[in-house]
Amino acid sequence: MPDAVATRRRGRVYVTKSVAPYLFLLPFMALFIAFLIAPLCYAFGLSLFKTTMVAGTQFVGAANYLKVFTDPSFWDGVVLLFKFGLMQIPIMLGLALLYALILDSGRVYGRNFFRIAFFIPYAVPSVIAALLWGYLYGPSFGPFGQLAEFFHLPKPQFLLDGTILGSIANIAVWEFMGYNLIIYFAALQAIPQDLEEASSVDGATGLQYALRIKLPLIMPTVIVTIIFSIIGTLQLFSEPYLMRNLAPGIINSHYTPNFYAYTLAFTNQQYNYSAAVSFVLGGVVAVVSYVFMLLANRRAA
Repeated sequence: MPDAVATRRRGRVYVTKSVAPYLFLLPFMALFIAFLIAPLCYAFGLSLFKTTMVAGTQFVGAANYLKVFTDPSFWDGVVLLFKFGLMQIPIMLGLALLYALILDSGRVYGRNFFRIAFFIPYAVPSVIAALLWGYLYGPSFGPFGQLAEFFHLPKPQFLLDGTILGSIANIAVWEFMGYNLIIYFAALQAIPQDLEEASSVDGATGLQYALRIKLPLIMPTVIVTIIFSIIGTLQLFSEPYLMRNLAPGIINSHYTPNFYAYTLAFTNQQYNYSAAVSFVLGGVVAVVSYVFMLLANRRAA
């Protein structure tokens, strides 16, 4: 084939091997630029301006970002999300790993049924999940409250200041535990069966094989799921947004950083400052993820 980029023979166009990969990537790159890069550039441009009724739109440079760094409403939401992550991530990933090890042991009947049953909550949209659990948490109309009233017991209060964060964490565990279980199960299935046979010959029990062989082998997968969970935790929005009517005195306009940015943009019309809040939140996500990866790599080394 000639060195030209493309040649035409009998009505057909032939492309060289060096150009073909870029042509296959072109549709993805076009969508990537149109729906991710371009909106990010537009939002970053917005964050460099400030709009007021008197002076109109003015270029302020990094003033919006400096304001975010000293904004207690933003950092209160970040601290809340760290508490949420410390509560939710270990439970979610711990249960996912435990159930994956049980299913991979081969001692469970109906393994495919349990895999699908655990994964179904992930297929439920987060909006539907928040509405469903909001109904269950309701002290007056929820089934838990009605059962407590039937047995003349005090009604459980899931939406108070001291319990609502755990209630939201429970929704997240219910939604994403099955997703992580499938990831762990796939990683466990990739472990060669020869290792189990060799460990049984050496006298290792099933628990010892799981803890000393299986877990170290899938630890890179566990680290990836932890990073994804950290990113998802710091982007929490749907559950507090949909449950704010059930706890209006607790879930305020800056309950989470994403909720704060949404309120600034679509309630207060502060689009410029909202864009700055979003970019600072993205920086927090990147820093926390990088620090965790650095610590994980140092420990592995």
